[in-house]
Amino acid sequence: MENTNGITRVLRMKDLPPKIGFQPSTIYELIGNGHFPPPFKLVPGGRAAGWLESTIDAWVTERATQGDAK
Repeated sequence: MENTNGITRVLRMKDLPPKIGFQPSTIYELIGNGHFPPPFKLVPGGRAAGWLESTIDAWVTERATQGDAK
């Protein structure tokens, strides 16, 4: 997905809590359990990591769809 300007955004951990409603500790736990998309390195060999906003949007949509099925 692209934002309204046609630009794909990269989200950092600080961007996720207000977007998905989970704190970083919960997000890291979900990643460790394979229940949340892992981040990718922004620079090979670097420490900075992030997620494509479209990946996070798809994850949220999938969770909402699963909730409707129950």
